Amino acid sequence: GMEVEHYDTHLGRILKDLEERNELENTLVMVTSDHGRPAPRQKGQAYENSNHVPFAVMWKAHIKTEGRTIDDYINFTDLTPTILEATRISWEQAKMQPLSGSSLIPLLLSAKSGRIEAARDHVVLGKERHDVGRPHDWGYPIRAIIKDNFMYIENFEPDRWPGGNPEAGYLNCDGSPTKTAILNLRRSGEDKSYWDLCFGKRPPQEFYNLSKDLDCVKNLSSNPEYASKQKALKDFLHAKLNAQGDPRINGNGAIFDNYPYSGGAGYYDASLKAGNFEHKGWVRKTDYEIGPITK
Repeated sequence: GMEVEHYDTHLGRILKDLEERNELENTLVMVTSDHGRPAPRQKGQAYENSNHVPFAVMWKAHIKTEGRTIDDYINFTDLTPTILEATRISWEQAKMQPLSGSSLIPLLLSAKSGRIEAARDHVVLGKERHDVGRPHDWGYPIRAIIKDNFMYIENFEPDRWPGGNPEAGYLNCDGSPTKTAILNLRRSGEDKSYWDLCFGKRPPQEFYNLSKDLDCVKNLSSNPEYASKQKALKDFLHAKLNAQGDPRINGNGAIFDNYPYSGGAGYYDASLKAGNFEHKGWVRKTDYEIGPITK
């Protein structure tokens, strides 16, 4: 809460300064954030809350229509093309590599509500490696798609631990009172269900109805009622990934596991060889499991 207040205070100072310089009317202001708190099933994962971030925009001299609701999906890769178009700088002048995003200017200047651009009816998500904490620095590869209020997720290595290996402290989830409570509930034998959702191994496919289950806790992948919808989303996702030449979808996904880390490389294997896992500051010492966990 304090960080949000701090951010908001400085944003207010920025807007006030622009106003005093008579630049506020013609300044494109875009405000967004990181992916949110490092809670289980959020940070480093591929669920709705793992990727859905706030976004606010103001451009007083150009955005004239207020009170609209726009249903188009946008993402961070759209921000650079938006800034370039707003400043009338071409890609050639910017001298940047091609980007998959596209400018948001048509959405901002439109007077319409609902879906403005037909192609913005879905979002494709992906994850390879997010943190150390598995043998050989391997990651947890995921591809996913959100479309028509449904989410399809494909876990390509379901035998791996999604939050990082237990003995290494589940390093893909920062320490917190919530994490500690979930781990202790499993250890005590009182309730394992929360641990299963947050840290347990996952099935190869997950499917969620976001209109009823925004937290993505009721996996419908084996429900025959949703079989055709799931297949349609899977086929659509695979077509998109094949068109992009994604190595994970064309059988060469191991290439991602073999990319070297820029820092912290070999942490798991070195710790295992030394007989203990060096404590990492973003998790609690009590996060490290003692004894084997097989499922």
